[in-house]
Amino acid sequence: MPDLLKFLTFSPEVREALDTGHPVVALESTVIAHGLPYPANLEIAQEMEATILDEGVVPATIGLREGKIVIGLSASEIVELATAKDVLKVSRRDLAVALATRRLSATTVAGTMLCANLAGIRFFATGGIGGVHRGAETSLDISADLTELSRTPVLVVCAGAKSILDLDLTLEYLETQGIPVVGWRTNEFPAFYARSSGRALAHRVDEVADVASIAHTQW
Repeated sequence: MPDLLKFLTFSPEVREALDTGHPVVALESTVIAHGLPYPANLEIAQEMEATILDEGVVPATIGLREGKIVIGLSASEIVELATAKDVLKVSRRDLAVALATRRLSATTVAGTMLCANLAGIRFFATGGIGGVHRGAETSLDISADLTELSRTPVLVVCAGAKSILDLDLTLEYLETQGIPVVGWRTNEFPAFYARSSGRALAHRVDEVADVASIAHTQW
């Protein structure tokens, strides 16, 4: 771990928050570089950070620049990701390549979880996670997000999995990997932009304290 820390750089706000025990929430950057067109991508990035700040929490949008993992991109660095061409999309498999080649890079769900954990951040908010693609019985197309969820102690708050995926197989894979899936005030697994997917969840919570207790116990 000490060798890995040399690749991390923190914004002053995130560094102070971590040093003083103030809550920090990680945010991915793939949605900025690859998920939406400009200027919607920039507007969404700014809105996500503003929403977290409104709750008295420090946002830490994560990306890679000049051979470093940046924990807490500045406003100008977010603009750069929103407008630059050929930004590398970084999951766990791509991290070493991106760092060694000093590519400007945006982190996926899996990549953000990995980097957040290295930085000591336990909470991460995103849209929809990846999952098992339709036809995966023959293609083996399964998102690295699911594997990362099974081995990285970061609580991921999300709107379920992307609706284009095979949601039944995604839930089966989550169970196989031993990943707790807990519905926040819902009994159904959400489907990204749809609140309801028709897939029942085994667990539901309605109080923040219960979420915290479950996460603490899991870790």
